[in-house]
Amino acid sequence: MRKPEIVIVESPYAGETAEDVTRNERYVRAIMRALLLDGLVPFASHALFTLPGVLNDRDARERALGIQAGFRMRHVASRTLVYTDLGVSRGMELGVQHAQEIDQPVEFRTLEGWA
Repeated sequence: MRKPEIVIVESPYAGETAEDVTRNERYVRAIMRALLLDGLVPFASHALFTLPGVLNDRDARERALGIQAGFRMRHVASRTLVYTDLGVSRGMELGVQHAQEIDQPVEFRTLEGWA
């Protein structure tokens, strides 16, 4: 049996409005579903660490903790997948920069059927 491939997912999380955040959460869930169905193991720290009761993305200290934890997970992943249908946020840029610093492959993608 083949060892599953772990990939880091970069997609927007924060937004100007609550509706933006809700849309971004739907988007990352759709990305994770597509990747799981393709046989990959996605890790999206922004989807996990912002769950109620975990970290507050609006608190600068807690946001930084989440970003750093996501960076540490990058070392067990084979590549970083950057989904651009909704643009590229500052947090995503930081993730790409970190992947490049550790010489991890980065792929820019769109999610088929996303509207």
